[in-house]
Parts: sequence; structure tokens; C-alpha cells
Amino acid sequence: MLIEIKVSHFAIIENLHLHFKEGFNVISGETGSGKSVLLKSLSLLMGNKGSADIIRTGHSQAIVEGSFDISTRDDIKQKLENYGIELDEDTLVVRRVLSADKSKVYLNGQMSSLNILRDIVSPLVEVTGPASPLIELTGQHENKNLLSPSYHLDLLDRYAGVWELRTHYHEAYEKLKDIERELESFSENGRNHAQRLDYLEYQRNEISALELQPGEDEVIELQIKKLKGMSRLLQFVTSAENVLDQDDDSVLSRINSLLKKSTDISHLDPEMGLKVSQLEGAKEIIEDVLFSMRSHVDKMDADAENLEKLETKLNDLRKLQKKYGPTLNDILESLVKIENEINVLQNSEKRSTELEKEKIEIKKEMQKYANELHKRRNQGATKLQDLVNQELMDLNMKGVIFSVTIEKRETFTSSGQDFVEFMSQTSIKDQAKPLAKYSSGGELSRILLSLKKVIGRSDYPRTYLFDEVDTGVSGETAEKVGKKLNTIAQGQQVICVTHLPQVAAFGDHHYLIQKNMLKDSVQMSVEELSDKERIKEIARLISGEKITKTSLAHAEALLSSL
Repeated sequence: MLIEIKVSHFAIIENLHLHFKEGFNVISGETGSGKSVLLKSLSLLMGNKGSADIIRTGHSQAIVEGSFDISTRDDIKQKLENYGIELDEDTLVVRRVLSADKSKVYLNGQMSSLNILRDIVSPLVEVTGPASPLIELTGQHENKNLLSPSYHLDLLDRYAGVWELRTHYHEAYEKLKDIERELESFSENGRNHAQRLDYLEYQRNEISALELQPGEDEVIELQIKKLKGMSRLLQFVTSAENVLDQDDDSVLSRINSLLKKSTDISHLDPEMGLKVSQLEGAKEIIEDVLFSMRSHVDKMDADAENLEKLETKLNDLRKLQKKYGPTLNDILESLVKIENEINVLQNSEKRSTELEKEKIEIKKEMQKYANELHKRRNQGATKLQDLVNQELMDLNMKGVIFSVTIEKRETFTSSGQDFVEFMSQTSIKDQAKPLAKYSSGGELSRILLSLKKVIGRSDYPRTYLFDEVDTGVSGETAEKVGKKLNTIAQGQQVICVTHLPQVAAFGDHHYLIQKNMLKDSVQMSVEELSDKERIKEIARLISGEKITKTSLAHAEALLSSL
């Protein structure tokens, strides 16, 4: 329900703060007083586009803000939650800010978009099941929903009580579409099946050959760093071997030469020969060191071979990273995807056969649902058109016949096999024509009014905006229009712009729109009328600008008779 609306710097509106209430809210005013401006501001709350030329002269922006009570609308609360919009005390606040360069949308203070706004409150959203829009605008030239066959189908299904059945059908329909998409993918893959499979197997073998483990790249890098440090030690050992033993002028060669010469001088000085002979001990020490170093070298040779393998593996890993992703995890994830696709391709024929069988069974199930929908829609259509025609007769639309056509087609759609359209004819002799070809906006509005009266309010209460639904009627018919509007408003909300006193008299709340001439501009105001003020306004609707005692008495009598 629309609780209140605030409008600033919008066309002829400087500042407007208006509270609406549950039930039948009537808006009246002289021609040109600004009713269309108020309705235009309301349309912005429903997601209609706004333009900078609507901004009041002398201001940089226009603001329209509306508050909705959604305490009984769990569907709207769920939508807000899905969009990540916070809900505060069962209230939805819609704020539109129009400026010269851009338009902004806020839902409960959060920046949003027109598409999200329309999804939540716009009457242009297709009515499907209990997810009714918060507001439905119905005017002489705004009966867009009533001209849509999809809307006709939704109204009929709501009246016939087949939403649950239609939901079951729709679930089967979506499953069928999923199967058809999967079969189509098999068909496309089948054209290059062998080539694709060869390529995938090459990729799998390329990755599997390295026998990679999670985190192994970091381990390899550490091992290589360690082994490369050991290569410096290997160089030292090799150099030591050369100095001590391998070079022609090595230490051991020189010691051996000294020991050989000592035998020649030992007879000259036995004591000197004894001293030189101690070099044998040094020789043994050097040989022991060399043996120890050689043993270590053997181990280092094995590590050197491992270093080469590790560097080769790391190099191959880097190549894979260029193809499959910057990390080892990316490569391993690619391997899983590749293996899954290989499995799908290898089992596609089997899976395709299974899907074809499943497709046949689902089509049987859908056909059962579609047949039942068709049967119950026909039953509902017969009752609906009879009751609507009774309402039309009550509204003095003599000769006008409302009917519902249901054409069962071969193809499955998301709602069944039926094409449903509301038709009308001006007399029993004329051919029935779609409502979309109906020329009179006023009569079209009364057909919708009759539908709303018959079908009753939807599973969720909402706000109906009726813009001059009473055009072209008067007297007793006007009174019946007012009564039906009041009936529709019970338990929900109707906001109706009217020129007829008979309709206005049925209102639970009455608002007057006035256009005031200021020194340099024009300004619109709206105020709720007291009981006395309401008598005066209804008298004006009866007699025009010149209010007489007779029209006042008539107005008072009209109100007291209800």
C-alpha cells in the first residue's frame, strides 16, 4: 500500500507531501489543476523514465519519494533480500532524483537501478501468479496490461485457480529446455568429437607426465637452490684434489720427491734423514683427506644428476603455466576439467541416449499438465465471461459482449499450449475482436473494472491507480462504477482520479488538487478534505464552478445516502 508521497521541484509542484490511506482514495480537481502531473510523479515510483525538462524552473533537480507498507507482501520482502536491499520495519522507500545530467534511483536509501525498481513495483512487470506488482496503473490510455494476451492468460489462471498446476508444468518445461540444451551441446561436440578428444588426451598426458603434486613447485625451487649451493663445494673439492694429488706439481708429488731425495742424504746425516722421513705421516694424512673427499664427491655427483632433473621438471612446469595458468593449482584444476570433458565425450553417446529417453518422459508429463490446464482454463473462461458480462450490463454497457478465446496449439510454451485472448463485440451480430483493437479508452477501463470486480483481489493486496475510469458515464452507471471501485478497495488500496460526484461520493478519503497562481509562477497543491470541504467539492463536481444551495444539498444527500 502507498503510505505517502513527497514531491519537490517537479513541474508545477514546488513541495508536496501527501498521505494516502487504505481503502478508496478519491482525487478530484478542476480541469488543468495538475492531476496528470501528480500521476506522472507516481509513475516515476513505478520505474517510468524521467527527463530533465520536468524539473521546475529555477531548480537543479526534482525529487519524488514514496513510502510503501509491505507488511503483508512477503514476495516483495524476498525480492528486496535477493537484491541485497535492507528492509526497515516493513517499509519500502522509493526515491527518484532527476537532474539535468542523470537520474538516480534509491531503494531504502541504497543506490539501485530502474530495472530493479520496475521488478519490484512497476505495473509494466508481467503479472505472474501471486507475485503481483505493488501498483497497477489503469487509465484511459494506460491499459497496457489489458491489451496483452499474456496478461489475459495470467488473469484467467488466477481466476481458474490453476497456478499450482501451471507451476508444475513450468518446472517440467524448464527441465525439458535444460535437456534440449545439453543434447544440442552433444550435437555440436559430435561434429569435432574425435579431434577434440585427441587434443584433450594430449593435454592430459602433457600435464600427467610431470606427476605434479599440490605445492610441488615451491619444493622444487628450494631443492634447486640447495643443490646449486652444493655445486660450489664440488668445485672446491675438485680444486683440492688437483692441488694435493692430480697436478704434476701437486703436494703429494713434491712430498714423494723429497722422500726419494732423503734416502740419498741419510748416509751423510742419519738424523736429517730421520726428520725427513716424518713426511710419510703427512703423506698418509693427505691421502686420507683425499679419500674422504673422493667419497663425498661420489655423493655430490648423484646430487648433480638430481639437480639436472629438477631443473628440467621446473622448466617443463613453467611451460605448462604459460598454457594453463600462472600457478600450479591452475594447472591441476585444468587437468580436472580436461579429464571431466574427456569423460563426457567418451560417454556422450550413452548420455545422449539417456537424455532422449528422459525427454520423451518429460514431454508426456508436460502433455498431461497441458491437457489439464486447457480443460480447467476452458471451465474458468466460461464462468469468467458470464460474470464479466453481468458486470458490464450493470455498468450499462448494453450490447457489449466480453468473451475469452482459448486456442490450443501444438507447441509447448512456458505456460502450456494455450493462446488466451480477451475479446469483445459491440453487439451479438458483430464479430468478436481482441481488446487490443478496442477503440474506446473509457469502455476499456470499465471492462478492466469488471474483471477486477469478478476476479477479486489477488493473493497479495496492492494499490490500484484508476485515472478517469468513469469517462463517458453518468447517472446510475457512474454510481455503479463508484460502488465497484469501493468494493475493489476493501482490504487493499484504490487511488482514483475522477470528475464524477457519484464516484467521488463512494470514496473513503477525498483529496483536492488545486493550481495556484503566484506572482511569477504556478504552483500545485493537494489537501485531504474534511467532511464539510468534501460536501463543497462534490457540489462543485455537480454544478461546476458556481456552487449553489441546490448542488450543496444534492452533495450532502449523495454522501448521506451511502
